[in-house]
Amino acid sequence: MAKVAFLGLGVMGYPMAGHLLKHGHEVTVYNRTAAKAEAWVAQHGGRCCATPAEAAQGQEMVFCCVGNDDDLRELILGAEGAVHGMAANTVFVDHTTASADVARELAQALADKQISFIDAPVSGGQAGAENGVLTVMAGGDEQVFASVKSVIDCYAKSAVLMGDSGAGQLTKMVNQICIAGIVQGLAEALSFAQNAGLDGEKVVQVISKGAAQSWQMENRYKTMLKDEYDFGFAVDWMRKDLGIALNEARRNGSTLPLTALVDQFYAEVQAMGGSRWDTSSLMARQKKCQQK
Repeated sequence: MAKVAFLGLGVMGYPMAGHLLKHGHEVTVYNRTAAKAEAWVAQHGGRCCATPAEAAQGQEMVFCCVGNDDDLRELILGAEGAVHGMAANTVFVDHTTASADVARELAQALADKQISFIDAPVSGGQAGAENGVLTVMAGGDEQVFASVKSVIDCYAKSAVLMGDSGAGQLTKMVNQICIAGIVQGLAEALSFAQNAGLDGEKVVQVISKGAAQSWQMENRYKTMLKDEYDFGFAVDWMRKDLGIALNEARRNGSTLPLTALVDQFYAEVQAMGGSRWDTSSLMARQKKCQQK
């Protein structure tokens, strides 16, 4: 079993770190709000530390899941960052959804200290983290990834190396682009069904047996029909992710008209007070537009 640290105990990191301990690994945790780390230790065991550097000291692997590029830089390279506690020939695995640029930047900065870096954003949401069935898309060295995969598998149903540093983040951008279009299509379809006087539940029961089926349909249609939007990934975070994808698209010459449009729709949801609603809240915007 490995000695590991997990930095960042949000809605994803909290259960992910728990799975590591349940599988027998020796786990040390850090969270910016110390009370959250203390609560994790009270629930699971292990130990918590006051700084990322302290948590990383003596660990074979350090994992993290935080908010954005700047959070990640501070967590790793800041005055009390993990790099100051990590030894040579250890591995840092980052599950944050961030830019490919910051992944490459951090990979180089840690390589200068003889520390390996894997960018490994995840998909599956809070439920996937809690149930240990996340999908992990990774970037980095093949041998390094192989050395940490069995630990990642503690909370993942699939973990695949996609290429060099940054490839994991680029793949996550593809994932979010797909989700944006699918959720908007589902919102329009369910709204259309209701306006046509159809039974939304029956409609989905029929069409989900064919080509229209998707994870979003299967897991979100009931709450969308009820106008309930407290069941997963928040709009604020989706806009952050889509912004990363749109920035990358401008750089690599991709045109993403649908993604840009849905990003603006999510901005309208934020203006409606739905910043913390889940991404299926495009349905709320759809209904509001119809009332005008």
